[in-house]
Amino acid sequence: MLVDWRFARRVIGKRLGWTVPIENEDRRVLETIIFPYCLGRGARSVLFVGCDWYTRHYQRHFFEGIDFWTIEVDPRKRKYGARQHLVAPLEELERHVPEERFDLILCNGVYGWGLDGREQCEAAFRQCRSRLRPGGLLVIGWDDVPEHDPLDLDELTSLRAFDRHAVPVLDHQWRYVTDTPYRHTYDFYEKR
Repeated sequence: MLVDWRFARRVIGKRLGWTVPIENEDRRVLETIIFPYCLGRGARSVLFVGCDWYTRHYQRHFFEGIDFWTIEVDPRKRKYGARQHLVAPLEELERHVPEERFDLILCNGVYGWGLDGREQCEAAFRQCRSRLRPGGLLVIGWDDVPEHDPLDLDELTSLRAFDRHAVPVLDHQWRYVTDTPYRHTYDFYEKR
């Protein structure tokens, strides 16, 4: 009998409350390239959008000593968030934090997975822009497959208010597509 030990470790670890990161290419890029790059630019106040079992260790492992916040609409996922956690949709960020609060907002795996409608996306990304300090970055991670790409992000007015940010450690690209079947893509936007 063949056993997939990575899958078994993940299932058992989740039930026991262990830190069990996802081991795939898009998480590798996020955790070993994007996080260090953004922190190296001087990000000291960070909002991570969306929480689940695979983000439980982020504050302790990647953002220790940083003013780290999470936001998640599902109150049951609070246990996976930061000490400073908001239970709210991203489009209501203004109700919880003042303008120009963050240096970095990471919105990974939310667009196309709940953040789907045009009005909802416009409101959410407008909130991100108003809550970022000048020069702050918005990173959007999304799957470039029809079932999880409901809109053309390039047509959103809220995102055109940003400058596209070319990332030196990702071959100076502002849009980086990972080598995955679901074409997980990272877009980088800088507040003017």
